[in-house]
Amino acid sequence: MVHIWLRAEQRDNETRVGLTPKGAVELMAAGMRVSVEASPTRVIPDAGYQQAGCTMVPSHSWPDAPKDAIIFGLKELPEDGTLLPHRHIMFGHAFKGQPAGLRLLQRFKAGGGTLLDLEYLTDDNGRRLAAFGYWAGYAGAAVALKCWAAQQLGGIARPIGAYESSTHLLADLQSDLVATGSHRPDALIIGALGRVGSGVADLCTAMGVATTKWDMAETAGGGPFPEVLAHALFFNCVLARPGTPVFVPGDTGTRDRRLSVIADIACDPDSDFSPIKVYDQTTTWETPALRVHETPALDVTAIDNLPSMLPLESSEDYAEQLLPVLASLSKLDASVWSRATAIYAQHIARL
Repeated sequence: MVHIWLRAEQRDNETRVGLTPKGAVELMAAGMRVSVEASPTRVIPDAGYQQAGCTMVPSHSWPDAPKDAIIFGLKELPEDGTLLPHRHIMFGHAFKGQPAGLRLLQRFKAGGGTLLDLEYLTDDNGRRLAAFGYWAGYAGAAVALKCWAAQQLGGIARPIGAYESSTHLLADLQSDLVATGSHRPDALIIGALGRVGSGVADLCTAMGVATTKWDMAETAGGGPFPEVLAHALFFNCVLARPGTPVFVPGDTGTRDRRLSVIADIACDPDSDFSPIKVYDQTTTWETPALRVHETPALDVTAIDNLPSMLPLESSEDYAEQLLPVLASLSKLDASVWSRATAIYAQHIARL
């Protein structure tokens, strides 16, 4: 019997979840066992899982879960150095040379466990089967516009928080933009045809921001890309990987430009393949903007859990996409899981 152990997230400002009570019912009906850690912060309350018939277990008890349990969460595990003997489904951010990711892989290797990375659950054509991308783009565009609005008023973006719904987010953002006057910035989106880029474009449209939409065809030449400097906002929606062109070189701040806000929604600054070379650290909910040049101001926003700003909508959407993939756990030799296991094995072999 497949045993899925839904862990409580331990990262600040992370209330999302990848399995809803409705989804848990479907998995249990298919013969799986579902244990759910209690969580006072999860956007879907414990009562929903209790009513669904899940086995409730204490918060953060996954290290003591049965060894055959598959631990399922979204974001990082605590960096406490403990060995990891279980199979974990999560966003590990460990396969692109990230320092924290290498430490995580060492823990898996020492413990004998396996990382089944959510980012690498793909179909036969390499397309991800489930992603938070749309909501990352939507929320990331909102944060970028908040950064721009703060600049227009001579400041820098204030802390952000979660919203009950996208309607509440739009109302709050509209208030920020109205305070700057009638002018709206324009934006260039790279990766506009993907999920992330679609979310960016929809938010910009809702706020009256004109967009230039680029994808693979427009960037195939490899750069440089002066058009980035010619727009007030730049959105990077392309994952860092070998061969990704540099969109924003390191000296961008000193160049003649209209560009004032860079939103690196793909958000992989410590990867060797990052296409944004003016910064090397993520930003946070408390400090959403990093000023990388003063005159004229150039801010970078790069928050790595953007969908958490809209936790309910993004969780329900993602969980619905992922449910058929989780249902196939009863066949770990299914192509999606065998591919994920093979990718993990490749990276472990390089340690």
